Amino acid sequence: MKMAKGETIWDHFAHTFPDKISDRSAPDVAADSYHKYKEDPGRESSPTGYPDEINQKGVDYYTNLLAELKENGIEPMVTLYHWDLPQPLEEELGGWLNSKTADLFGEYAKICFELFGEYVKAWVTINEPKQVCEAGYDRGYYAPGVVSSGIGGYRCAYNVLLAHAKAYHVYDENFRTEQGGKIAMVVDSSWFEPGSDSEADQEASERIMQFYYGLYANPIVHGNWPQVVIDRVGNRSQLEGFAQSRLPVFTQEEIDYIKGTYDYLALNHYTTTMVNGTSEAEIGTPSCSADRSVLEWNNPDWTKNGSSWIYVVPWGLRRELGWLKKTYGDVEIIITENGLSDQSGVMEDDHRIAYFQVKGTMVTLSSCLDAIYEDGVNLTAYIAWSIIDDWEWTGGYGTKLGMYTVNFSDPERTRTPRKSASFFTNVVKTRCLVDTCTE
Repeated sequence: MKMAKGETIWDHFAHTFPDKISDRSAPDVAADSYHKYKEDPGRESSPTGYPDEINQKGVDYYTNLLAELKENGIEPMVTLYHWDLPQPLEEELGGWLNSKTADLFGEYAKICFELFGEYVKAWVTINEPKQVCEAGYDRGYYAPGVVSSGIGGYRCAYNVLLAHAKAYHVYDENFRTEQGGKIAMVVDSSWFEPGSDSEADQEASERIMQFYYGLYANPIVHGNWPQVVIDRVGNRSQLEGFAQSRLPVFTQEEIDYIKGTYDYLALNHYTTTMVNGTSEAEIGTPSCSADRSVLEWNNPDWTKNGSSWIYVVPWGLRRELGWLKKTYGDVEIIITENGLSDQSGVMEDDHRIAYFQVKGTMVTLSSCLDAIYEDGVNLTAYIAWSIIDDWEWTGGYGTKLGMYTVNFSDPERTRTPRKSASFFTNVVKTRCLVDTCTE
C-alpha cells in the first residue's frame, strides 16, 4: 500500500536532528488535517517530488478539502509551497540550490492548476522565501539545515524567484482565461523603524527592508535585485576575495521573465523592530547579516505578550503598508498572516486578543483602515493567523498560534475554541472594530 505522502525535508530534519526542535517532536501527524478536513472549514503530492507519478490519496484529500470549503462558503487561498520540499529532491538535486528544482516546481504547479483550479481563485506560489532560503540554506537552523553563510541564501533566492516566475507563466498562459484567478508570492517582513531622523538611521531602515522584503519583491515588480543589495553584496564579495559577487546575476532574459509576475503583493507581518545605522561589519566570513550591517533592537516600552520576538506595535503594520505603496506603487496588497504565537497554550488567551485589540478598539485592523483611507494603500484582504494550532517547525507542538487549541496527545486531535475564537468570530460577523458591537 502506498503511503499518503513521501518524506519531506522537514520530516527528515525533525527525525534526524530532534535537538533542533524545541520539544523534540516530529510532524508525522501534526494537527491531522488530512482526516479532519470536514471539521476545520466549519471553523472558518507526489511521493518522489517528480511529476512522473501523482499520489491519488493526496489529490483526493485536497479535492475533498476544497469542496468542503466551498460548501461552507469559504474562498480558499492556496499555497503551492510552504517550506516542505520532498526529501528526494534535496538528496538528489540539492534542493533549492539547484535550478532544476525551479523547473520541477513549474511542472508541479501545472498539475495543481489542472487538478484544483476549478475551486481556487487566489494562488500563492512560495510562502516566506526568506525562511526557505536564509534559514534553510544559509544559516541552517531550518530544514534542510544547510550552512552556507552568505552564499546559499542568495543562490536559493535566485532559484526560488525562477520557480515562482515559472508557476506564474504556466498559470497566465494556460489557466487564467478559463479559471479567472490570480497568483503571487508571499513575502514576510517585520517593519524596521528608524531609531531617529538621522540620515544613517533612515538609510539603515531602507536597507534592511530591501534585503528582507525587496530581495524577493523587487525582481518580481521591477525585474532585478534591489540596487542596494547588488552594490553591497558585490562590494563586500570583492573585499572578501571572491572572483565575483556572491549574489547571482540575472541574465536579461531572466529579468524579463521574472518582471511583472504578480497579480498582488502579499505580506506576512507579525511585529516591528527598531534599527540604527552602525559601523560596517568587518570583512571576514561572509554572511547575510554582515551584508545588511544594521543594528536591530526593541523598544523596552513596547508590549510583549507572546513569543519573545513578537512586540505589539500596530502602527508598524501601517508604516510597512505605506512603504509597500511608496516602493512598488498602487498595487493590490493582501495581508496573508498576522497574529500572535506563544508557548502557554492557555484557553483564556486574553493576551492574543490584546494583540488585535487595545482598550476596546481593534488596533491592528484600525491601522489597516488608516492605511487604506488616510494613506491610499490598496489593501484588499486581511488574514488573521491562525485558526488552529499546528506543528510549528522548530517550535514543535510547544508554539501555539491557533484560536482553536488542538489536543495533540489525543488520537482524534480534538479541536477546542479558545477565548480568542469567539472574540474574532464576533469581529467577522459584526464587521465592527470596537468591543461593544453585537450582531
